[in-house]
Amino acid sequence: MHNPKNSLQNSVNGVLADIRGQFPALNQKIRDKNLIYLDSAATTLKPKCVIDRMTKFYSYETANVHRGAHYLADAATSEFENARETIRNFINAASIEEVIFTGGTTAGINLVAASYGHFLNEGDEIVLTELEHHSNIVAWQVLAEQKKCVLKYIAVLPNGEIDLNSVDKKINAKTKVVAFSACSNILGSFTPIQEIVTKAKSVGAVTLLDAAQFVSQKKVDVQKLDVDFLVFSAHKLFGPFGFGVLYGRKDLLNKMPVYQTGGSMIDRVDYQKSTFNHLPFKFEAGTPHIAGAIGTSAALDFLNQFNITELFSHEQNLMKMLVDELRSIREVEIFGTSENKAAIVSFTMQGMHHSDIGQILDQQGVAVRVGHHCTQPLLKKFNLTGTVRASISIYNNENDISRFIESVKKAKGMLL
Repeated sequence: MHNPKNSLQNSVNGVLADIRGQFPALNQKIRDKNLIYLDSAATTLKPKCVIDRMTKFYSYETANVHRGAHYLADAATSEFENARETIRNFINAASIEEVIFTGGTTAGINLVAASYGHFLNEGDEIVLTELEHHSNIVAWQVLAEQKKCVLKYIAVLPNGEIDLNSVDKKINAKTKVVAFSACSNILGSFTPIQEIVTKAKSVGAVTLLDAAQFVSQKKVDVQKLDVDFLVFSAHKLFGPFGFGVLYGRKDLLNKMPVYQTGGSMIDRVDYQKSTFNHLPFKFEAGTPHIAGAIGTSAALDFLNQFNITELFSHEQNLMKMLVDELRSIREVEIFGTSENKAAIVSFTMQGMHHSDIGQILDQQGVAVRVGHHCTQPLLKKFNLTGTVRASISIYNNENDISRFIESVKKAKGMLL
């Protein structure tokens, strides 16, 4: 009997085989073994089309943007601003004026905290969640100290999910900013975006969504999400390092004070006073990461070839295989067991240090992340100092999972 699910999986597997061949990093041996890359939550590998596009820019198109009077400058400006439109379309922003180029997720959060933070006053409350990355904690801690604001944290349940009762309790009339991750970088948990945004809006608070781990998992539509700000990094989306995006509602960005100063973000400069450029350039001081924008555009063109729902399904199937195999190892304890999560698996092994496990896996050519994953407060809540984290992406396959499990069992044999 024909099984539609099997047909879909066969289709996905065929597509994924083609995808895998587009990542040069996978065609190498590490310590005489084929590389198994399970560290995509830290950064994704880069497809050849992105590498080639950036190489072409640096080889033949090098020029600064916006004010040059020659052919290369005009061409670079065109490609740079075309990238902004590609990114606008990817997140469905209403206007390119709402797409600010940054150095990454961290830079975007710092921009909002420093600039929008200008409007906060003593006693105002900033609400985060307990599962945040340090990037979405420390910037708000600094602002809270400067402005004498109050920081509150929405609780995380033992399985890694957000406590909806805590959402209702922590967000109140004093709340001015709610900044939270769409997906935990250590637990993989997807957060209830709509519920948190709706609650924030009911009290007049603005929202910032850290989508660093989310953009490669789900379709992003900032208008449907109804968030005020959204940030992400290109390097977690098959693009280059050092480039990111801040989406912000135009009315908010227009009223926010400038964050950094210098070239490009100015309109007129006199010895005593300056006026500033319009959006989006108001927040883009200095020479931008031109190759980063062009490389990110190429990465999105690459990703847009595929059905993101099918890619997500592929990752979920591999995660289920990985989790089922890990659970058969008696010493393993997995953290983050929500059924609504990305293909990110963090675990410890009784009697073994996470760093030792990581080193043994590395000797087998298996790349994972070990440590606190920039989530020290969350780990403290679980009485941990670190975990081993395996994170799956579109280029992984069943052989990768099998090799990983073999390596974990070898680590157990060596360390116990």
